[in-house]
Amino acid sequence: MMVDNLKLKRQIAALREEGFVVVRGLVDAKRCAAIRGVAEVQLAANAAPLEYEADLSYPGAPASRQAAGGETVRRLLDAYGRDALFRQWAGSPEIAAWMEMYFGERAVLSRVHHNCVMTKHPAYGSLTGWHRDARYWSFKRDDLVSVWLALGPEKVENGALWLVPKSQRLQLSAERFDQAKFFRAEPPENIELINTACSTELEAGDVVFFHCNTLHSAGPNKTDAVKFSLVFTYHGVSNPPLPASRSASHSEVALALSRA
Repeated sequence: MMVDNLKLKRQIAALREEGFVVVRGLVDAKRCAAIRGVAEVQLAANAAPLEYEADLSYPGAPASRQAAGGETVRRLLDAYGRDALFRQWAGSPEIAAWMEMYFGERAVLSRVHHNCVMTKHPAYGSLTGWHRDARYWSFKRDDLVSVWLALGPEKVENGALWLVPKSQRLQLSAERFDQAKFFRAEPPENIELINTACSTELEAGDVVFFHCNTLHSAGPNKTDAVKFSLVFTYHGVSNPPLPASRSASHSEVALALSRA
């Protein structure tokens, strides 16, 4: 595969500046449809391991597994271990080249963080409050990048991502977050920052690369169709998970060196 280094450099510069970048049509329609097809089959089969909306108690989620909608799935966990199509995308040459250029070294995929198919269901697909992913990750440095592949349209009405530009650079005090480390919505200075957010409306095959300290959120799904996204997270080899932490609880996957 030929890698357009100039285009990669521009995308990475945008990520460093804004905290995220959208790459349109990175995955072709045929490959995207095949990946989604696997996800749909596994969701229909309730193929473990799964995370349920009721387990998280986010706004709009069922109160318990026994309540109405209590068996609504939020994530198909361990996407890397589920199917070859997921693995092939996670370790693809285009992703390896992207991550090598960003980190300046060989990249590694975490099988603890993200590594899932995100689903958002009508009615019971909950709201995700403003947060930084690094709030519950434990690495030598807060320098990880997540790759969010849209497997269908992602719009405001079905729960698309919202991100705060340049927020990955900000030093935000602990008082601006609640006990669960969600960004508090009440303080005026927080409201001012949230009001700068933009939505990443996507089509199938579009990809969002975003930094682990970029503030982001996602609303509920107000449509009648389930939304699917495939998400993986990467870091450089010089930035390992901290020993004995949850981040170190599963073996990782080193990406093959790109041949660009």
